[in-house]
Amino acid sequence: MLDIDFIKQNKEAVIANCQRRKCKVDINELLDLIEKKNAKIVELEALRHEINALSKTKPDAKTIQKLKILKENTRALQEELDKLLVKVETKLSWLPNMLSSDVPHGKDDSENVEVKKWGDLPKFDFTPRDHEDLGIALDILDKERATKVTEGKFYFLKGNGARLTWALYTFAQNLLFEKGFTFFLTPDLAKQNSLFGTGYLPFATDDLYAIQRTGLSLIGTSEQVLVSYHANETMDEKNLPKMYCAFSPCFRTEAGSYGKDTRGIFRVHQFHKLEQIVFCRPEDSEKYMDLCQKNEEDLAEALGIPYRRVLVCDGDMGAPGYKKYDLEGWFPGQNRYRELTSNTNLTDFQTRRLNIKFLNSKKDNRFPHTISATAISDRWVLAILENNQQKDGSVKVPEVLRPYLGNLDVIRPK
Repeated sequence: MLDIDFIKQNKEAVIANCQRRKCKVDINELLDLIEKKNAKIVELEALRHEINALSKTKPDAKTIQKLKILKENTRALQEELDKLLVKVETKLSWLPNMLSSDVPHGKDDSENVEVKKWGDLPKFDFTPRDHEDLGIALDILDKERATKVTEGKFYFLKGNGARLTWALYTFAQNLLFEKGFTFFLTPDLAKQNSLFGTGYLPFATDDLYAIQRTGLSLIGTSEQVLVSYHANETMDEKNLPKMYCAFSPCFRTEAGSYGKDTRGIFRVHQFHKLEQIVFCRPEDSEKYMDLCQKNEEDLAEALGIPYRRVLVCDGDMGAPGYKKYDLEGWFPGQNRYRELTSNTNLTDFQTRRLNIKFLNSKKDNRFPHTISATAISDRWVLAILENNQQKDGSVKVPEVLRPYLGNLDVIRPK
């Protein structure tokens, strides 16, 4: 959420940002509503002051009648103020974050800008298969039975597929632990306030699985609960940064994605993810965004997955983001790079919504910045399968994962 004083002092920049990010909030109308709200507050305080002053006297009949009228006016004015507050908060809730000056302009992910590339693409003397064909042949992936027990876009990983996945998460969690991250297992449900506070509401309502009659929704990412973990708290500057990582299932309706990625399990309703979350001083957020990015790239390089890093354009970035990188891994079965992770600097957009502050050395309350960055997800297993496949249909296990699999070096067809 943007600060009201910031909007007033930077009106033209905020208007331009809204136009660029296709936000329909009228900033002039918003500022007019804020002025009306402030005027009502002043008027209401004056009425209450008058009521308090009269209440301290020995009232006669005329004073009692005046107090009655003043109290009725106060109630009416409070109702008007409440309506104005709802209008102001609603408009503020739809405002996107400002953008970093280096964010490129573009309509969608096809216009993201490549900034780094690593690794030689694997060469095969056969036509490489995609992860669905490999998973079925290796008997480690079952979509058919998952559809039987749920619906489409769910899957079972089994046998060495499940073991490989667990090995991957264990390896990544250990790497982050060594770099000073605190590991969490989180709730899989979140209140509406947590979803609003992290910026998923009102922008991504259709992508959430709401649980009827509870006020709760299944989380789409552990970010939603891990950032909200500190809601309405004030941290001490000396305890920053706070670096967390969490493993959780993630649930998404994938609204609007009908017909996309129908093969395999690249786009699904449920998957697992290890997330990095950092709370830091505003002046340090670029530093910790770079740290999280390095973690992602260290993981990809350790696993031997060729990748490229792209700077995400405005048309492909969610409303809460200030700046975002995607790490795209090479998928031989698709003959292209596909998104593996995202890494977003959210500045103080989330902490303002969730009332998370820190007390600096001058005893001033400030809002910390947050970084939300995927470490790994189930998609990484798919990249491992496709990049390490062999002619006979077997798949080589990356060396760094073998200790977690009883030194298994190859997964073979049954």
